[in-house]
Amino acid sequence: MKEQLEKIKEEALKQIEASEALDRLNEIRVAYLGKKGELTTVLKSMKDVAPEDRPKVGQMVNDARALIEAKLEETKTALARKAREEQMKLEVIDVTLPAKKSNVGHSHPNTLALEELERIFVGMGYEVVEGPEIEYDEYNFTKLNIPPNHPAKDEQDTFYINKDIVLRTQTSPVQARTMEKGKLPIRMISPGRVFRSDEVDATHSPSFHQVEGLVIDKNITFADLKGTLAEFARQLFGEDTKVKFRPHHFPFTEPSAEMDVSCFKCGGKGCRFCKGTGWIEILGCGMVHPHVFEMCGVDPEVYTGFAFGVGLERISLLKYEIDDMRLLYENDVRFLKQF
Repeated sequence: MKEQLEKIKEEALKQIEASEALDRLNEIRVAYLGKKGELTTVLKSMKDVAPEDRPKVGQMVNDARALIEAKLEETKTALARKAREEQMKLEVIDVTLPAKKSNVGHSHPNTLALEELERIFVGMGYEVVEGPEIEYDEYNFTKLNIPPNHPAKDEQDTFYINKDIVLRTQTSPVQARTMEKGKLPIRMISPGRVFRSDEVDATHSPSFHQVEGLVIDKNITFADLKGTLAEFARQLFGEDTKVKFRPHHFPFTEPSAEMDVSCFKCGGKGCRFCKGTGWIEILGCGMVHPHVFEMCGVDPEVYTGFAFGVGLERISLLKYEIDDMRLLYENDVRFLKQF
């Protein structure tokens, strides 16, 4: 894996240095950093790496990405300057004419937040796993210990295609599908779009995004869960961030908890942002319920694990101090260009 990363890095840098046009730089960016690029392919193959080597490999991938991005930006600046100098030599400019403004797009706040979450967890040895948005009722509910009479299965809360197929209400079905494959241990996150029958308002939408995590191994305890999420919070919101766990109930975990983080605006003293409490609710988590293990073919007498789930929009709203979730979906350039 190390040799592969070194080869990818060397080839990318060599192509960047040989580039003489901005269009070529964009092609290189897509080829190496895009969704189907070389580095993304390496990330998707993390499942084949030994668990103890995943943190090192994840860090190497992040380092390679950072180096390539820096070189791309440096070369882009140099080529743009060179092109401008040549243009100045060839053209006579009428300085009395109004300037033409070039509008350049950039990543959406949700994309920026997701990339940061993925880098944090990949750096800790997790792999990123995706699954279908149209899901079987069995995976969306039954295998997650949600019985037929549970309120979440009501048609007022869930979009049903037919009695057996739904638009997934969470990305947890990806975890169930991964457990069924029987390749243990597991360290994964599953980001993606989910759907619930909610009215649109400042904090709700019928379509939004979640990032859920799952760890399964021998001798995993709640202490591992707390340590992992505490480190996640520190990397996302700052080194001084503290975490607090409150007992809660989720059907697929036992014991379960809601996790709060200390307010990164006031340092926990209390302000408008945290409604004077000093804490901000961030995610739900818990130890995987033994019955979920049994239904997914994992022996609960041998393995234990933990799971957690966070709303991607919630991270975006908190990190960028946005007070209305609808702004994320309206595609107003005046709003999006701030990020």
